[in-house]
Amino acid sequence: MKKDPDDLKNINKLYREIGPYIGLGMQLALTVTAMVFLGIWLDNKFELSPVLTIIFSFLGVFAGLYNFIKSVLKSGK
Repeated sequence: MKKDPDDLKNINKLYREIGPYIGLGMQLALTVTAMVFLGIWLDNKFELSPVLTIIFSFLGVFAGLYNFIKSVLKSGK
């Protein structure tokens, strides 16, 4: 089965358009996860059970969302 060159051009164009958005979800998830694990590690180190985990969880969510929104707005220009 032969591939039509126009189909390949359309697929390439599609990948170029959605490329910047593909990694955003993963970046958001990794930021939150990393901050949660950092909070857990610091809680174990300083024996402050859930305090630092909660603080770093919220920081991770805010930092992840900030980067997500900044990237979406930047790529939309």
